[in-house]
Amino acid sequence: MIERLIRLEPWQQALAGTAFTYFMTALGAALVFFFKTIKRDVLNLMLGFASGVMIAASFWSLLDPAIQMAEENGAIPWLVVSIGFGAGGLFLYVADRTIPHMHFGPQHEEEGLPTHLKRVILLVFSITLHNIPEGLAVGVAFGAVHSMDNPKAALLAAVSVALGIGIQNFPEGAAVSIPLRQENLSRTRAFVYGQASGLVEPIAGVIGAILVSEMTFILPYALAFAAGAMIYVVVEELIPEAQQTTSSKNHYAVFGVMLGFMVMMILDVALG
Repeated sequence: MIERLIRLEPWQQALAGTAFTYFMTALGAALVFFFKTIKRDVLNLMLGFASGVMIAASFWSLLDPAIQMAEENGAIPWLVVSIGFGAGGLFLYVADRTIPHMHFGPQHEEEGLPTHLKRVILLVFSITLHNIPEGLAVGVAFGAVHSMDNPKAALLAAVSVALGIGIQNFPEGAAVSIPLRQENLSRTRAFVYGQASGLVEPIAGVIGAILVSEMTFILPYALAFAAGAMIYVVVEELIPEAQQTTSSKNHYAVFGVMLGFMVMMILDVALG
């Protein structure tokens, strides 16, 4: 499989990887056909797990190779990754403030520019917006493969990113579709909207792969950019939402973060 994958163009590799992450989102969204509600503790665990995966992927799969690449290019590593990382966070901040969406949380607060769109659409926009850095991370990882000294090892590392993002997309898909079901949507409509939130990942992934494969000099910046965008999502949205609980002694979110971080770290170190 790896031998077949390595012969593909970077954008084709990215498309294959993000097709998997989308499939996992759809698979998670399909849980709405079996459950109408989701326990708060389970949701906290899911969101914590997604946070842990994204934090680990940000360092092991994005920032670390960006630092190494900047050193090999004779650039100042800390400056390169700082610029890229900061730009990624700023991009998500601007998008958060301009694109109409609804905060993914119990209060369902509207964010972005004023709009008359329905609440359901705004909820889907929220998750779609935050799936952009995930797709970008997978695409940039595959786009970097042919620029590395050891393409096979780089490909395995990119596969680990896709696996990690895909694994965390499963609970994330459920965390989208089941709350939509609670908004009185039918199971079919809740599933359709839930899986649709993951469609942006293949688009972002292909764009990221094409950009870095055509303009290799931006690769370390792009890797750090994806990391910054993912960390912004984790800190601004996922962790605060995962901490929503009626008990001050609830640690499900913490356990989820630890588990997600370990899973992604194992995948990256074992495959990379």
